[in-house]
Amino acid sequence: MMPPIARLRRSAAASLIVTAVSASAAPAAEDVSAWNGDSRSAVRLMAGSWRQEQSTPVPAGIEIRLKPGWHTYWRYPGDAGVPPRFDFGASRNVKTLSILWPAPRRIREQGLSVIGYTNDVILPLAVVPQDRAAPVLLRLNIDYAVCETLCVPQQGSAQLFLAAGPSSRDSALAAASSRVPRKQAVGEGSILAVRSIRREENSPRSRGLIEVAAPANASIDLFVEGPSADWALPLPSPAGEAPAGLRRFAFDLDGAPPGAKYEGAVVTVTAVTPDDAIEVAAPLD
Repeated sequence: MMPPIARLRRSAAASLIVTAVSASAAPAAEDVSAWNGDSRSAVRLMAGSWRQEQSTPVPAGIEIRLKPGWHTYWRYPGDAGVPPRFDFGASRNVKTLSILWPAPRRIREQGLSVIGYTNDVILPLAVVPQDRAAPVLLRLNIDYAVCETLCVPQQGSAQLFLAAGPSSRDSALAAASSRVPRKQAVGEGSILAVRSIRREENSPRSRGLIEVAAPANASIDLFVEGPSADWALPLPSPAGEAPAGLRRFAFDLDGAPPGAKYEGAVVTVTAVTPDDAIEVAAPLD
């Protein structure tokens, strides 16, 4: 018969083994976290496939579910609204984390033009672990707003392990990533391209002018962001005749923070068509 002390030691060892196995298995158990929200909107995290021997960032995403008829905002909301705010500070084994933004759309809201999403959206994440041999624990807290006829502030939280292995969410993440605007330089590109960004001289009012090359029959929209989050530039509008093969847009030089100068300010232009999207950063000369 086994002595009582030996039985206790055997039982404790068994418990440690079960705990260790459960902890090691837990990270790979789910590809998505639970939804967190209400009937208007909810958020969750999702994991993509990755292998520890690869040096590329670990794919993941934030999914925002919206009730039909409601919308939420892009990183720059436009004439009104607030952009989402993300806190990953309590995550573990994260060296860097980048949030990617699929191309948004212009939305009419109480007579204003805002920028955002009117359907469910996935924001892809590029996660670089501190230690690629260990799983990543993502902990997200998010503050965002959703609007129909009224706007409602929302908060959400989610937690998910990212562990090496396959995921059932790869196609959803790939589709979202395909709508993230490609970064280009001024003049770069042939099908969709920003040919010039400049300040208009000798005008009754100061304006920025943007000339874009795009497919002849494609609808196109432009969004302009200032050098930092405290800039609030108006949305560009079509601006008359342009050279052959180009379309011209203009926006008033308004919305800079106190003391800032438009001359030489680096603006980011996002051009969006139904099938493509690009992002171009250049000084406003």
